[in-house]
Amino acid sequence: MKNNFKSLGLILLSSILFIACDSTTTVTDTSSQSNEFDWDLPNGIYAPRVPDNNPITDEKVELGRFLFYDTRLSANQTQSCSSCHLQKFAFADHNSVGIGSTGEHSLRNPNSLTNTGYYTSYSWANPALGTLERFIILPITGDDPIEMGVIPEVENEVLQRFENNDTYQLMFRDAFPDVDNPFTLEYIVKALASFNRTLNSFNSTYDQYLRGDTTALSESQKRGMAIFMDERGECFHCHEGINFSDSTANEKSYYVNQFFHNIGLYNINADGSYTDQNQGLYETTMNAYDKGKFKAPTLRNIALTAPYMHDGSMKTLEEVIELHSNGGRNIISGDNKGDGTQNPYKSDFITPKNFTDQEKADLLAFLESLTDNEFITNPKISNPFKETK
Repeated sequence: MKNNFKSLGLILLSSILFIACDSTTTVTDTSSQSNEFDWDLPNGIYAPRVPDNNPITDEKVELGRFLFYDTRLSANQTQSCSSCHLQKFAFADHNSVGIGSTGEHSLRNPNSLTNTGYYTSYSWANPALGTLERFIILPITGDDPIEMGVIPEVENEVLQRFENNDTYQLMFRDAFPDVDNPFTLEYIVKALASFNRTLNSFNSTYDQYLRGDTTALSESQKRGMAIFMDERGECFHCHEGINFSDSTANEKSYYVNQFFHNIGLYNINADGSYTDQNQGLYETTMNAYDKGKFKAPTLRNIALTAPYMHDGSMKTLEEVIELHSNGGRNIISGDNKGDGTQNPYKSDFITPKNFTDQEKADLLAFLESLTDNEFITNPKISNPFKETK
């Protein structure tokens, strides 16, 4: 059932609204955080969740920053985490799908890491990957496809690169002072997760407008925001809260929800199917009702993170807006032929809106207002190795 919000202000300022929109819900204990860590967040924004077994510290964050940008973390030393998550693109990638260190292609588009500490799902459609620590190990050690390529046969060699480095000797000891041997994948993952939790973006022109700068948004952006936030556009149902995603939680959250949606991107064979090996939540549940369900990604910095969708099949925001205007995507030829507007498993919120040209332009303008230029140039989260060259 659709929620009918009577107050635009309530929608704008709400931090966590959990809307039952093709959802899967889990309940977890509230995570703790180090009270001594300075998150440098605006007033009214709670910190991300931090697991009890990996409290955040400045030393872990700095070690994680170095590891994030270090190609020595890949087996063949050609790729770092930042190779697929570039700061200038809000820690996303302009390739349609991820490309690993050996050239293998994944099936899905690399997610932006904007506000990644607030996510409740760390893949496009796997509810089991609910923490950064559980997710980060996969691109490092996975072999289908290979990303970083740290398979068991080369793990010790990779770890020794850091253990034999004087700078990393100090950094690992500072980050994990009570650990006898921190030179393991477990502690590399913990450091990377700590750094990822600091990739927070809350200073777009939209944020400045909410904080009282009435001149921050243009008239077109204000009109687009109104469409986005009410029943005309219905965008807010799935892209809501501080992170413009309904799969969001913070340190104060007790109910930690994961939502997945079918937006009518495909309808192959007219039976609701998406492309092979890219069927979304269905691949986990094997329930036909879950075909084509993927999480709603954050829209923060969305103008920087093209291409779009789980498979990078949409190149521009204009295409995305057109899909929502039409209530799905109709592919009229080729292997993926099918009318997504008729997908039997499509979300009830994906209906023909028939936006006018002006409404489309206003929606685009509003989405562009979510760009945070300070975030993509922040030296605290930038490549530390450039500073030494």
